[in-house]
Amino acid sequence: MFEIKRICCIGAGYVGGPTCSVIAQMCPEITVTVVDVNETRIKAWNSDTLPIYEPGLKEVVESCRGKNLFFSTDIPSAIKDADLVFISVNTPTKTYGMGKGRAADLKFIESCARQIVEVSDGYKIVTEKSTVPVRAAESIRRIFDANTKPSLNLQVLSNPEFLAEGTAVRDLKEPDRVLIGGDETPEGQRAIKALCAVYEHWVPKSRIITTNTWSSELSKLAANAFLAQRISSINSISALCEATGADVEEVAKAIGMDQRIGSKFLKASVGFGGSCFQKDVLNLVYLCEALNLPEVASYWQQVIDMNEYQRRRFACRIIDCLFNTVTGKKIALLGFSFKKDTGDTRESSSIYISKYLMDEGAKLFIYDPKVLKQQIIYDLSQPSISEDNPKRVSELVTVTSDPYEACQSAHALVICTEWDMFRELDYEKIYKKMLKPAFIFDGRRVLDHLHAELQSIGFQIETIGKKVTSARIPYTPAIVGTRTASTEPPTKKAKA
Repeated sequence: MFEIKRICCIGAGYVGGPTCSVIAQMCPEITVTVVDVNETRIKAWNSDTLPIYEPGLKEVVESCRGKNLFFSTDIPSAIKDADLVFISVNTPTKTYGMGKGRAADLKFIESCARQIVEVSDGYKIVTEKSTVPVRAAESIRRIFDANTKPSLNLQVLSNPEFLAEGTAVRDLKEPDRVLIGGDETPEGQRAIKALCAVYEHWVPKSRIITTNTWSSELSKLAANAFLAQRISSINSISALCEATGADVEEVAKAIGMDQRIGSKFLKASVGFGGSCFQKDVLNLVYLCEALNLPEVASYWQQVIDMNEYQRRRFACRIIDCLFNTVTGKKIALLGFSFKKDTGDTRESSSIYISKYLMDEGAKLFIYDPKVLKQQIIYDLSQPSISEDNPKRVSELVTVTSDPYEACQSAHALVICTEWDMFRELDYEKIYKKMLKPAFIFDGRRVLDHLHAELQSIGFQIETIGKKVTSARIPYTPAIVGTRTASTEPPTKKAKA
């Protein structure tokens, strides 16, 4: 069996960096080199301040960097020396041409394929790690076949990642499954076995699934689509709960105890974000349309539509509660990453809520413990967010390094990311500094256990999937002798 001794990973982002760092730690006899055209990113991987935040990642990198884990910008040399090449580059949604707004842009994948075939000799396994549309491996193989050399033998595999940001290191070390797809030819099976041998250093064989290439690629898209669907489903129920007086947390618990359904991904919120869910669902929609399956495409498009509806609905609720106008009002927005324990802001709901509030002229004071100021400004300055007017971002947005400073003289406090620290803030101190009435809009249900305390302080609370009722004034029976018609309700005591 072919033995993999040297691995090259093209792309030092959220997938390539953590994946190859864990492989290096778990396989000390394998030399792993992560390469990228971004020199600044590579310098960061070689420094004490990594370019991405992920719990436990720094310890993994430091345990093997300089030993069998290396970060470099010398892409040709790393490819040439490797037995296995991972392609972990970005596959963003196209912003132009055919498939705009839905199809995956594979220009970086194609560029990698051409570079690999140009500098390679001998036998090499090329593995797509990026999330790619079905049959992308076929495109890579066609490029290889069209540029083949007598001394070259390239095998193409699909090995999609199933990482959740914030738990990526744990997901890599204790995966639910490792999926490897390849050709059903002897050469393809040989390549699959070689990659299986790498993962078998720490992953039980029972958790390593082998399929054909197309099943592997589609499984990745389908997995993310199903997860996104669950979030949109519970968010749709949250709107119903707010209209009826039910509590979506109680509903989620009740249905989650059904073993056929399960409790995972039934947390109502301001909507899903991140680099994968929206991109992969849109990719699936485009694939269905291209294959003349309009009903299937329409079904999955609703997952995206519901997510957008949830974001807009939450922003409208803020505006409605603040007396139907937020123009010139200071609003503290706590949390900008798309989820806790990561600094990733891609497709974060915070971006879109900020957009809707900026459209109404609100002055936003934004705090996030891990997202850098320049990243926040960059995200909000994108043409689709800033309405082609980046100047309004400098006028309406202030990024702070202190949550208490963000809340100073604010009309409302909006929680958009479920950072644990937001449960532990001194809300009495915050209330004293805010304008009255002081509102809290909890878009992540992180303050459920504090509702009574916050109301006693004086906050008006609005949350996802629940009507938070004010503390009721006790009913005092009428004085004896007072006649009350049996068909009329008792007169309520007026509030002081």
